[in-house]
Amino acid sequence: MQESFAEAQELMWDSSMERKLQENRKGSTHREVPRVLGLLLAMAIMNVFLYLCLDQLFISPRRSTEDPRHCPHGYFRIGQMKNCSRWLSCEELRTEVRRLKRIGEGAVKRVFLSEWNEHKVALSRLSSLEMKDDFLHGLEMLKSLQSRHIVTLVGYCEDDSTILTEYHPFGSLNNLEETLNLSKYQNVNSWQQRLQLAVEYVSILNYLHHSPVGTRVMCDSNDLPKTLSQYLLTSNFSIVANDLDALPLVNRNSQTFVKCGHRELHGDFVAPEQLWPYGKDAPFQDDLMPSYDEKIDIWKIPDVSSFLLGRVEGSDMVRFHLFDIHKACKSQAPAERPTAQDVLDAYQNILHSLRDSVTSQTREML
Repeated sequence: MQESFAEAQELMWDSSMERKLQENRKGSTHREVPRVLGLLLAMAIMNVFLYLCLDQLFISPRRSTEDPRHCPHGYFRIGQMKNCSRWLSCEELRTEVRRLKRIGEGAVKRVFLSEWNEHKVALSRLSSLEMKDDFLHGLEMLKSLQSRHIVTLVGYCEDDSTILTEYHPFGSLNNLEETLNLSKYQNVNSWQQRLQLAVEYVSILNYLHHSPVGTRVMCDSNDLPKTLSQYLLTSNFSIVANDLDALPLVNRNSQTFVKCGHRELHGDFVAPEQLWPYGKDAPFQDDLMPSYDEKIDIWKIPDVSSFLLGRVEGSDMVRFHLFDIHKACKSQAPAERPTAQDVLDAYQNILHSLRDSVTSQTREML
């Protein structure tokens, strides 16, 4: 009897295990569908995440509001330098800097590609004693305005009329199209990157209009090529102001305004208030020419931005969104033009809105 009972228990156990195994097989089959759907959903989420990350990198190689190479006043850091170094002295400029070749020349200074401590640098030397005041003004502005918006000062020597700054191989903004048309830079030749350059250009103007040394006007900007030559394109496709020789002060409290040069200006690029107001029959006289303020910089923003946007796919769409703020910049009355901060806010809002729109469309496609 006991053996029969044990055999019966064994049969019942085997039967129960068989049913469980069959149920598990059926369950695993039913679970395959949600498991595949879950995998596809995870892949879609990862694609969206990857797109957003790449979109951020693609639009902006460098978008930090802080300068990663920030040093105390009187110090600098360029290239792969780990620590800040004091601005180079006259003796150091004379003994440690080796000139390689001349890379530029203007009315105020000659510029030489040079080498210091295995770093490529730009050595500027006064070209004419008649322009020494402008040269020294540019040096003073470089020393006072060091920030992420301004080319890095490495050293200077007033006795030798020399200035040493960081070298940027792309050169001035005049070279933008030539640079972006190179095949190796096609990945950044987009409306996103170009609009970001326009944002940075306006950021520089806004910084100059609210600088530590008062409201400064970018006076060396009587035509588009001359304006572009005042800025450098960095190797990570950002912009820094470089030529600060003509940066006069506006001070409304003391009713101090500016005149950009002592000759008559012509053309649509300069602001209306920079044109001789007394007609063709009255010969130009500098002492009768009215002065003006920083709103002349605002008038020129649409022309510079249009150049920066170029003719890539999507640039006309960006121009459409910038139409209203650019129309305001071209107001005949200076007081009716927006401030640089107003323009900067509009540019940033448009950039973020367009970027979000592209992201939303990509999500819908997924």
